[in-house]
Amino acid sequence: MTPTVRILSTGGTIASTSDGDDDAKSPSKSGDDLVAAVPELADHADIEVEEIAQVSGFDMDFEKMAATARAAEAAAAEGVDGLVVTHGTDTMEETAYYLDLVTDLDVPITLTGAQRPFDQVGTDGPPNLLASVRTVTDDRFSDGVYLTFNDAVHAAREVTKSHTSKLETFASPETGPVGEFTPSGLRLLGDPGSRAVSMPGTEVDADVALVTSAAGVTERAVERALEDGADGIVVAGTGLGNVTGGIGRAMVEALDDGVPVVDTSRCYAGRVAGLYGGDGGGRTLEDAGVIQGGDLPAWKARVKLALAITHTDDLDGVRAYFEDDER
Repeated sequence: MTPTVRILSTGGTIASTSDGDDDAKSPSKSGDDLVAAVPELADHADIEVEEIAQVSGFDMDFEKMAATARAAEAAAAEGVDGLVVTHGTDTMEETAYYLDLVTDLDVPITLTGAQRPFDQVGTDGPPNLLASVRTVTDDRFSDGVYLTFNDAVHAAREVTKSHTSKLETFASPETGPVGEFTPSGLRLLGDPGSRAVSMPGTEVDADVALVTSAAGVTERAVERALEDGADGIVVAGTGLGNVTGGIGRAMVEALDDGVPVVDTSRCYAGRVAGLYGGDGGGRTLEDAGVIQGGDLPAWKARVKLALAITHTDDLDGVRAYFEDDER
C-alpha cells in the first residue's frame, strides 16, 4: 500500500524567488509548486499539501510554530504515514526542536528546506524534499522529529546550522546524524526516535530574552530585559557557561526576584559546567540556583524555557524541565 505524506509548507528559501526587477529573494512559491517541481515524489508516496505560512525562516515565531504543530497533530489523527515541514533554514532547528518537545505522534516528522532559492540554478530544494519524503516513509522511522538536509538525517534536538551558505550547513556536533543517504539507500548511523523531553501544550505565552556574554559586556542587557518585562532570560555564556561579573550578578538578582534564568554556552559544542568561581563563573551561577542549560544552544534553551514558563509559574517546576532532559 502506498504511504501518504502530508507536506506542511511554511515558506523559506526553498520557496523563494526574486521579486520583479529586485534580486532580493522572498517566499513566493506554494507547497504545491514545490511538489510539482519534484515528480519523483509520486514514486514514494501519495502527497498531500497544506499551507501553514509563507515567511522567511528569520521571521518564524511561536505562533506559526504552534500552527504547524496543530496541523501535524490533525494530519496524524487523519491517518497520514509521515509529515514533512518545508521551512527556512535560519530557524529550522528551533522549529524542529519545538515540534519534538510539544508533539508525541505515532508518525515521523522531518523538516527540510534549501540554501539556494527556488529560482536559482542548482537549487537544493528538490533533492532535499525528495530525501525528506523518503525519510518519513522509511519503516525504521516510526515517530520522532528530524531534519533532513543534504543527504543527512539529523535528530531535532541535536542539529544546528553551522554555515551561512554552504549546502552542508546542518550538523549535529555532539552525536552526528541519525542517518545518511547513499547510492544504496538510507543508511542508519544511530537509533531513530525523539531525544527531547515532552512538554505540555503547543501554545507559548512568555517573553524570554536572550543575552550573550562577551568581553566587557555589562549587566545592562539583563537589566533592560527585566525592565521590558521579560518572563525569563537565557544567557549564552563563554566557554563552560561563564559570563562577565556584571552579567553574573544581574543573573543572580533576577533569579532572586523569581525570574527563571538559564545558563548556556555560545560554543558550537559541549555542555556548561560549574568550574570557575567569581561573580561570573559557572560554579558561582550554579551554586546560586541558575538553571543549567546542559548542551542546548541558547536558542533551543529559549524555546524550552518559553514553553516551561507558559505551563508553570513555579521556578522549581521550570527547573525540572531542564533537569529531566535526557542528556
